[in-house]
Amino acid sequence: MSRPLNDDEVLNELNKMVAFIKQEALEKAREIRVKADEEFAIEKAKLVKQEQQAIDAQFEKKMKGAEISQKIAQSTLTNKSRLKLLHRREEHLQELFSTAREEVLKLSEDNSRYVQFLEDVIVQAFLRILENSIVIYARAKDVDLVKQASVSAAKTYKEISGREVETRVEGNLNDDLAGGVKLASSTGRITLNNTLDERLRLLEDRMLPEIRNDLFGANENRKFYT
Repeated sequence: MSRPLNDDEVLNELNKMVAFIKQEALEKAREIRVKADEEFAIEKAKLVKQEQQAIDAQFEKKMKGAEISQKIAQSTLTNKSRLKLLHRREEHLQELFSTAREEVLKLSEDNSRYVQFLEDVIVQAFLRILENSIVIYARAKDVDLVKQASVSAAKTYKEISGREVETRVEGNLNDDLAGGVKLASSTGRITLNNTLDERLRLLEDRMLPEIRNDLFGANENRKFYT
């Protein structure tokens, strides 16, 4: 039969229970602290990663913006340089054509060469118009020279085609022209511009690609050639 515990034994048992409870509490607290540290570390790593991703995204965005700005600036500079180059090339071509125009003007000042030129272009016109009656328009100061040239041209035309042609010369072309003539059939249905100005313009248009190629080289952006 068990006996009741005395005061010392009760106190001893109570101390054991308190020690056990305290130990349990300490272990529980340790577990809670370890778990809290783990959760803190996980949350910290998560936040650090999110911030790092945000910083990387912002940096990438700024880099792309800087690249775009650099490309725009480079493209603008390239276009300006290209336009400047094209402008200088155009100036050079115009200088070349101006020199050609000056030489053309000299032609009409040399009567012997000018009459020969008139005769040649009039024959060409006769062969293209192929009419029996043709009106020749000239500058007022060239009327006599054109009449002289038209007589020779009519003879040459007959030798080539075997056909006769009657001509009438009218001096109503603008004196600002460099020279040459315009021709028309008697009905006015067929006309031909053989002025020096028109022939030079046609020559410029026709020779411009070749002149550009000779002066500046082949166009790198051109893919097809006729």
